[in-house]
Amino acid sequence: MDYTEGTEIEKRRRAKKMMLWFGIVSLSMSFAGLTSAFVVSRKRSDWVENLTIPKFFMYSLVVIIVSSLTMELAKKAVRSGRNNEGTTWLLITWALGVLFIYFQFLGFKEIYLQLGYAFNENISFSFLYIIVLVHIAHLIAAMIALMVVIYNHFKQRYTQGKTLGIELAATFWHFVDFVWIYLFLFFYFFR
Repeated sequence: MDYTEGTEIEKRRRAKKMMLWFGIVSLSMSFAGLTSAFVVSRKRSDWVENLTIPKFFMYSLVVIIVSSLTMELAKKAVRSGRNNEGTTWLLITWALGVLFIYFQFLGFKEIYLQLGYAFNENISFSFLYIIVLVHIAHLIAAMIALMVVIYNHFKQRYTQGKTLGIELAATFWHFVDFVWIYLFLFFYFFR
């Protein structure tokens, strides 16, 4: 496909999608670097063997998977012009994002209260805190993008064939969801 062909709108659409994918690749490399540092640091003498993963991290895993499904349902409803249904799914997705963050902090509380580890008291849990907080920051960015989509949807800016905003937000949302699935499995198998 020749990327220089097409209308100005088509070119802008391709450019925005490409910029998002460049961002996703760079964010993926950041998480790869953080998890690589985690693996290398496991050889330290002060590393906690068999790192305990909080149960709330598993609950957040379920929430994030469900949020990916609700985001996809929202996108399909908006594309099909089913505005009320689209609004419902968008709001549910945003609420699930809030619930995810809440479960993450309950996981931190569990680490501190049950295991007795604060952020800077142990290198193992410091890595866990940092990686999870970086992920939460990206989820907040996705939630801000989702709020823009919700606002634009209320203003009826998405019509048949003009749904780029929700498509980009959905792609980023799914990426952030995938990152948490990866991180959860990583922490589970490389503790």
